[in-house]
Amino acid sequence: MVRQPMAFFKGELVPLKEANVNITTHAFNYGTAVFEGLRAYWNADHEELYIVQAEPHFARLVRSARILRIDVPFTAGELVSHTVSLLRANAFREDVYIRPLAYKSDAAIKVGLSGIASAFGMFAVPMGDYVPTKGINVAVSSWRRISDNMIPSRAKVSGAYVNAALSSDQAKSDGYDEAIMLGDDGQVSEASSSNLFMVRQGTLITPPITADILEGITRQVVMELAEELGIPQVVRPIDRTELYVADELFLCGTGVQLAGIISVDRRPIADGRTGPITQTIQQVYFDLVRGRSDRHCDFVTPVYEGP
Repeated sequence: MVRQPMAFFKGELVPLKEANVNITTHAFNYGTAVFEGLRAYWNADHEELYIVQAEPHFARLVRSARILRIDVPFTAGELVSHTVSLLRANAFREDVYIRPLAYKSDAAIKVGLSGIASAFGMFAVPMGDYVPTKGINVAVSSWRRISDNMIPSRAKVSGAYVNAALSSDQAKSDGYDEAIMLGDDGQVSEASSSNLFMVRQGTLITPPITADILEGITRQVVMELAEELGIPQVVRPIDRTELYVADELFLCGTGVQLAGIISVDRRPIADGRTGPITQTIQQVYFDLVRGRSDRHCDFVTPVYEGP
């Protein structure tokens, strides 16, 4: 018997088909919502589902909501518990993507944020690789990354993802896997929906958070793992042409996971294969998120033996 998919909606578990909003909802009309993306990985040997960096993701959701004056009725810790309950209710035994949303819920034709009610909902769906992890081809997009003074780039604002959709669609229509976006200053910001790392002469380099990037949870994990592995790292601006002469490039994020880049604008990166530093970090990361490593056990939350 197929189990009915469940969602967490208006403070309780309900059938997913009943977790609906009206067409007049403010968030639907104006993009006034914030969201997160979390992954949970199935480990068949352990018979366990591991949620990755659950509390940091929900802490970021609460920060994003604060920027848009959205009230989240739960703490980050409470949201972790609700996520565990949601995944248990769905009895997942596979890799899963989790989508929580906090949004302006009033039926209001009004451009603004204050005085408009808020709501929260969450669902989860099975998901494998979002893009290939062993070598992707990217292009520098003609669409610029939104500035933080236009729409907060450090918040996952649903309406802002039109920017990501335009750049990603352009890249895929032109035969690429993903887009790299530049900021208004012409320097590298990030991919359409993931952070970017570059390796030059053995040093791991990534743009600063002031480069209109999302303050990525996976980005922070990569930086912590690199430090433990003894890989030198620098946070600094990156020029577009540096991408062409890099020794290695890779993207990271909940959706893309860690994906090595093998070409930019049809120029091969080094020998056109995923580089050794990328492969090393990938291996450590995937062992961690699947519960195969004793390293950073606190990075994952077990669902079936968890809180």
